[in-house]
Amino acid sequence: MTQQEVPRKLWQHPNPASTSMYKFLQTSNHKHGLNMRSYRDLYDWSVGSNRIDFWTDLWNFAPLIHSGHFTEVVDTNAPMETIPHWFKGTFLNFAENTLFSASPEDPSKRTTIGKEDDKIALTEIREGNRDVCHMTYGQVRKRVAILANAMREKGVKKGDRVAVVASTSFDTFICLMAITSIGGLFSSSSTDMGTKGILERLLQIRPKYLFVDDWTVYNGKTIDLRPKMREIVAGMKNVSEFEGIVAQPRFPGNPADVSDLSSTTTLEQFLKGSETKHDLVFERVAFRDPFVVVYSSGTTGVPKCIVHSVGGVLVSNIKEGILHRQLEPESIMLQYTTTGWIMYMASVQCLLFGTRAILYDGSPFIPSAKSFLSILEEQKITHFGTSPRFLHELEKQSIIPRKLFDLSALKLVVTTGMVLSDAQFEWFYDHGFPQNVHLANISGGTDLAAAFCCENPLDPLYVGGCQGPVLGTKVEVYDSLIENGPGKSVPDGEPGDLVATASFPNQPVFFWDDDTGERYQNAYYTRFPHVWTHGDFIQTHPVTGQVFFLGRADGVLNPSGVRFGSSDIYSVIEAHFPAVADSICVGQRRPQDSDESVVLFLKMKENEQFTESLVQKIKSKIAEERSRRHVPRYVFQTWDIPTTVNLKKVELPVKQIISGKIIKPSGTLANPESLKFYYQFAKVEEIVEDQRKEKGKTKSKL
Repeated sequence: MTQQEVPRKLWQHPNPASTSMYKFLQTSNHKHGLNMRSYRDLYDWSVGSNRIDFWTDLWNFAPLIHSGHFTEVVDTNAPMETIPHWFKGTFLNFAENTLFSASPEDPSKRTTIGKEDDKIALTEIREGNRDVCHMTYGQVRKRVAILANAMREKGVKKGDRVAVVASTSFDTFICLMAITSIGGLFSSSSTDMGTKGILERLLQIRPKYLFVDDWTVYNGKTIDLRPKMREIVAGMKNVSEFEGIVAQPRFPGNPADVSDLSSTTTLEQFLKGSETKHDLVFERVAFRDPFVVVYSSGTTGVPKCIVHSVGGVLVSNIKEGILHRQLEPESIMLQYTTTGWIMYMASVQCLLFGTRAILYDGSPFIPSAKSFLSILEEQKITHFGTSPRFLHELEKQSIIPRKLFDLSALKLVVTTGMVLSDAQFEWFYDHGFPQNVHLANISGGTDLAAAFCCENPLDPLYVGGCQGPVLGTKVEVYDSLIENGPGKSVPDGEPGDLVATASFPNQPVFFWDDDTGERYQNAYYTRFPHVWTHGDFIQTHPVTGQVFFLGRADGVLNPSGVRFGSSDIYSVIEAHFPAVADSICVGQRRPQDSDESVVLFLKMKENEQFTESLVQKIKSKIAEERSRRHVPRYVFQTWDIPTTVNLKKVELPVKQIISGKIIKPSGTLANPESLKFYYQFAKVEEIVEDQRKEKGKTKSKL
């Protein structure tokens, strides 16, 4: 496709004027005497010289429950690396805004409008168990009050950390609400994370309590988590702040016996004496105050503890949920995720709008993908969040959701976590889902607890990438050949580094255990002065404005000065080579190398063979669909590909290893032992020579 060629149009909103985004646009037009007509007009205004007007209008369009007043939205002259204060002078609480609505007459007061006591707030569904449990707003508020009061009685106060190692359950959500109602900080890890990875997080944030599920279920197996509890307690023995573990019963009415575990109590014992204390008290904190700690992938070391502000996340969620995503009290959302990923926050933040959240615990393939998809019909899901990998599995298994289920309620499908290939875009509309459904491929992440690029209801949707940048965040593409110093934007159509060139309210406020701020500054601001460098390699279409994510910037391939993303290779393999189960493509440049070599590793499906013929076919197809410069120099078979516990493929450790470095893998890798295989390829010439000799022997025998 040439730079000016417009990709195939797949979807367009049938009535854009009916959307909240259009209504907001018209409100701002009227207020400021503007003539905005399109999403591009609205975006340019939201990041332009009058961007303060955008944020003020947003604050008034969908008010949050708060007290106090701000005299300025933000100091636009403050360099963004100083993390400017937003809406200074306002005070709010995350749990209060989640469980109540702002009074239309006075936003400092709360109401239950859209969140009435008998309205269902949460639905819990477990893998392999079609028993569906519901919890109303009234029941949620009662349980939050009981737990919050129990925490207060045990000395938990504003600024304290409370963590969970738990599933996407009612209990986990109640814990999130209880600690944030007090003004404390919440942190979550999934139950499938190894003890080493959990401790790498906990030893940094030093929580007062850790809530842990006593059992977990995944892939049809029930796993006892008491051994993990014992290991965590031993690992936390030198943390003076740590009071102990609270064991949450994953199977109500049948809690595990933890009497022989030190520093461990049951949830029932923890709540004793507070069961009748139903008074909800919310500690409103400053807009900038922290409320949650999330974690970088940490694939090559201890993860960064990223701290987000209560106001930054709430106002960003208002922007994305109401304007971009059209969430409302009638909506029903299922975001498939674990608690160890930033998308857990997205899965429950929808309650801010009175939207019912579906909490699914377990594998989406147990007992089958069809069983999981049936939830969309049974619960009348309007907003479904999943991954490109899940859609790819549906396609491979010839599962056609729109033929199998009534998806008439479904309005939006959101995918994130990895690049969504062009072929998957077309499969979605040509075969998989109803054509009226909006497919939203989004990208942002843990670092900002929000999106950089996402969907919008005013523009058409075209094949590939993300629809465009998110409102209020000034996204630019910088020349990736500039190693450091002042950056420079490249024209639309040219690839480069994803950067943000103006402050935004959901910048993390700090990293935990980073007193000097050096780790924070090194993470985002050392590459280009006064500019946030995100680490993604992207390209903006000059006609449609859609943004293509080409891979991580630190994993950008650069043979002979030709830069491209690993997704260019993956999309070819996924589209044409069904015998390949997965692949990983990285650059190799050792100290002795004058140029970078592209190395591709293929993991074959069971009973499929890795052959020289297959390698040549893959190389030919890459040359045909990309260019000869995209063709990997080396192609090898592998038996395992490193991923995070959320199944996100990680390239950087493999790149470093085959380039001659010895690394210490992080506990957030699901399969750190897989890295051992790749060390041999630091001497790739010897591998190739051995293969050549082996072929020679085979030919001589013939």
